[in-house]
Amino acid sequence: MKSGGRPDKNPAPRQRRTRKSASRSMQGGAMRGGPPMGMPVQKAKDFRGTLFRLAGYFKPQWFLLIVVFIAAVLSTIFGIISPKIMGNATTDLYKGYFLARSGVPGAGVDFHDILRILVTLAILYVLSSIFSYVQQYLMAGIAQRTVYALRKEVNAKLTRLPLSFYDSRSHGDVLSRFVNDFDNISNTLQQSLTQFITSAVTLVGVVVMMFSINWLMTVVIFLTLPLSMFIIRVIAKRSQRYFADQQRTLGELNGHVEEMFTGHQIVKAFGHVDKSIAEFEEINEELYKAGWKAQFVSGIIMPLMNSVGNLGFVFVSVLGGILVIRNTITIGNVQAFISYARQFSQPITQLSSIANIIQSTMASAERVFELLDERAEVETGPDEPILERAIGDVDFEGVVFGYNEESPVIQDLTIHAKSGQTIAIVGPTGAGKTTLVNLLMRFYDVDGGKILVDGVDIAAMQRHHLRSLFGMVLQDTWLFHGTIRDNIAYGRANASHEEVVDAARAAYADHFIRTLPEGYDTVLNEDGSNISQGQRQLLTIARAILSNPSILILDEATSSVDTRTEANIQRAMADLMRGRTSFVIAHRLSTIREADLILVMNHGEVIEQGTHEELLAKEGFYADLYNSQFTGKAAADTVLM
Repeated sequence: MKSGGRPDKNPAPRQRRTRKSASRSMQGGAMRGGPPMGMPVQKAKDFRGTLFRLAGYFKPQWFLLIVVFIAAVLSTIFGIISPKIMGNATTDLYKGYFLARSGVPGAGVDFHDILRILVTLAILYVLSSIFSYVQQYLMAGIAQRTVYALRKEVNAKLTRLPLSFYDSRSHGDVLSRFVNDFDNISNTLQQSLTQFITSAVTLVGVVVMMFSINWLMTVVIFLTLPLSMFIIRVIAKRSQRYFADQQRTLGELNGHVEEMFTGHQIVKAFGHVDKSIAEFEEINEELYKAGWKAQFVSGIIMPLMNSVGNLGFVFVSVLGGILVIRNTITIGNVQAFISYARQFSQPITQLSSIANIIQSTMASAERVFELLDERAEVETGPDEPILERAIGDVDFEGVVFGYNEESPVIQDLTIHAKSGQTIAIVGPTGAGKTTLVNLLMRFYDVDGGKILVDGVDIAAMQRHHLRSLFGMVLQDTWLFHGTIRDNIAYGRANASHEEVVDAARAAYADHFIRTLPEGYDTVLNEDGSNISQGQRQLLTIARAILSNPSILILDEATSSVDTRTEANIQRAMADLMRGRTSFVIAHRLSTIREADLILVMNHGEVIEQGTHEELLAKEGFYADLYNSQFTGKAAADTVLM
């Protein structure tokens, strides 16, 4: 609904908002697989509080979490001890072969012992795989059930949030929280938590096994750590700047493409195709440079880490060879140690990456919790309906309202509408016309005074019950992805096909519907773009007719149809409005000549009221508005803005 008199809470140009939301969306998408090393990570303002709050959603599944933890630990332990056992096999082969070559009587390789070791290894690997499968399977279920419950809670909260929440935020921001942030949380819970456990156990286990083999070689490996950390820190710090540039330009590129595709007709009509292409190439070139630098700088981390690791392997191999010659260590233990040394750097890198992922996940969770913490509409009325069906008397008594305290939109507004009357509301943009309807529907609550329906204060009614008394046909049509039948039947639950057809006939929509290939089963796009604007308006009128409301709200419902169709709709509307109280927001004054009462609003006040003839006779504000629309050659079609 348009907000007459409502200050713009998002004054930034649409282009800027689109690009910012697109940038957020792309950032969220980048987090799904975890940010690359050196990529800037979004951090939560309250990491600890968000972590404990998110952990609270795991309480119903604590037993399964314990099983997952045990399975992850066992799977990792079985994998860790395998190199040590493999080293024993190597030692036995070496000793048997060496003694046999030395001529020791009866000496040789004990293949039965080797076979026993290999069978043991096979069992360990199988058990490790089984426990790994168990923990992945269980964690997938835990993660999805947790995210399911959280997503359900957020969706329920979004339905309870007031209109002011959506007026003050871009749709892209809310959508990013509900889609990208949930994807980030889901992937982290399913993958990163178990990976964190296995990496931590692996790191501890590998260190223990290395020390158990030889403390001196372990110290040599530890000496390479400072160099590795220095490389990661220096390169990550530099790559962050490039990744930030990449994300910014990626958001700009997506915003530009979205604008050009959604407005391609306007772009072509005004001859800006070449300008659009030039702007695309400029942003694309900037993205190429930023992306190349970011990927190159972050890409050299692993080669450098491998070089440092290989340097450590050289020292370990030389030292291990010396110790074998001195009979201080067996050759099999050297082999096992080298295997552990290769595993040593991997969990460190994984833990560093997982730490970044968890940071970004907590930021996503915090954004989701911000939605849950938003102040919802509070129902103050009783559970049972106060009015089964309204008679239609509506009274505004001393109503005061403002979207912010400094700028009141409506001041001391008093209106009395009798049952069955047609009340037209006219005035310039910002006069408060649609604000008045917002208050009547309790999309916003009044700051002072009260609004009565049949003598009952609407503040004492449940919002859903109050709104069920009204039918709305707005200038901005809204249709959802589904059949034409479903879109019309949205006006009343469990409506039969015959009732849908009757409503379409009453709105003069039946004819065009039957000309479509699938008739009432024709599937509309998300925005109904596969039918004309006028046809979309006819469907919304049919929807209102089907709902059979007690009170009607019409916002220039015929503004998007041709003259002949408008005449038909006016007759259908006259039938629909007969016996019902109707509030008509009028932009073309020619459409409300027969209204029982015309309210002329300006700056949130009713400055004139009366019938069409009475207001013209006063020669005041309304007369000036009316005459301005009928001055000139084509004045009859001039729209009051």
